[in-house]
Amino acid sequence: MKLAVVGATGMVGTVMLEVLAERNFPITELLVVASERSVGKIIKYQGKEYKVIGLQDAVNEKPDIALFSAGGETSIEWAPKFAEAGTTVVDNSSAWRMDPSKKLVVPEINGDVLTKEDKIIANPNCSTIQLVMALSPLHDKYKMERLIVSTYQSVSGTGVKAVQQLENETKGIEGEMAYPYPINRNAIPHCDVFLDNGYTKEEMKLVKEPKKILRDDSFAVTATAVRIPTAGGHSESVNVQFQNDFDLDEVRKLLHEFPGVVVQDNIDTNTYPMPVYAHNKDEVFVGRIRRDESLPNTLNMWIVADNLRKGAATNTIQIAEYLHENELV
Repeated sequence: MKLAVVGATGMVGTVMLEVLAERNFPITELLVVASERSVGKIIKYQGKEYKVIGLQDAVNEKPDIALFSAGGETSIEWAPKFAEAGTTVVDNSSAWRMDPSKKLVVPEINGDVLTKEDKIIANPNCSTIQLVMALSPLHDKYKMERLIVSTYQSVSGTGVKAVQQLENETKGIEGEMAYPYPINRNAIPHCDVFLDNGYTKEEMKLVKEPKKILRDDSFAVTATAVRIPTAGGHSESVNVQFQNDFDLDEVRKLLHEFPGVVVQDNIDTNTYPMPVYAHNKDEVFVGRIRRDESLPNTLNMWIVADNLRKGAATNTIQIAEYLHENELV
């Protein structure tokens, strides 16, 4: 298994290497790949040193799998070049997600859509992944009609520059701004760029991507995405109306039994998901599970996950594991 990590020096790329090591992914040859300005840098992986190479050199090496986390523009230009060389690309950017010819995959939900012919596979948006992990078993049982999601997203979702802005502001240091406003002691209702309809790109990802992953476009979705001053971990307040009524104990049981989901829901002990507890974990945590008393068949819940792990690196690697285990590469 010759594996390339494209964007290896970035925030998600660094976590990818950590997760690959933790999960003992069967690598016989590792290529660490980044932009020209990083070529020649040394990256350590499992006690060995690897020299960063450029994209064309990586294509020439014809890896079996390339895990991409280098941004949409890089992916649009280079993913097809890797695919033409016979490499299966798992891409973490938004470049291919809504392309009807590309699969958008969360392995616990729809890994079965993958075939040997899929040479560019899209990893969903971080907020989408944790959302569908909690919704999938409930949708299967009760059938969603309408979904309202409000996100509380960490600065790490924006990148290193945003993490540095928050750190600078907490220390009272002036520095480069990733956001148009201070993020410390603030909440900015602006994730990604605004679109013509008044929603942000992040909000529209939450509207569109779940339907593709769940293979069902019959339910309605609306979203508001907010950036908050947490260093890692995204949270979501979710209100979902179903066609069929539900029992709360059964809801908790369905979530508890779904792989990769952890129920933290005991108000007597103040047990509920929080980003501080999701840090460096691969699971999706669900709590504050309660009936919406203003509408029939409607549920409220709170979903938290580490956006750099299950929301990005871990899900990408789980796709690679699925490909390897099912002999699709």
